[in-house]
Amino acid sequence: MVLHFLVPLVVALVFWRAQWKRALLVMWATMLVDADHLLATPVFDPLRCSIGFHPLHQPWAIALYLVLALLPKTRWVGVGLLIHMALDGLDCLKLI
Repeated sequence: MVLHFLVPLVVALVFWRAQWKRALLVMWATMLVDADHLLATPVFDPLRCSIGFHPLHQPWAIALYLVLALLPKTRWVGVGLLIHMALDGLDCLKLI
């Protein structure tokens, strides 16, 4: 979970140095994507892979996040969501 805060910080500092605080806050706000976990029973299962299970963690959604990252006006949102999905994907690798 710590990586969900640290990785966006590093990305903001490296790629958007002049606006790193705004970029960081936007990317941290994308963690609200985990609200879809509230639809699951149980809400938290340490053995469950989020990718492909929760509605906003589906491949179609990840493709949309990629499009958002490519557009200048939504870039920080898209990058934040892609970072989140990548880190959640790393959790899935632990299950194998």
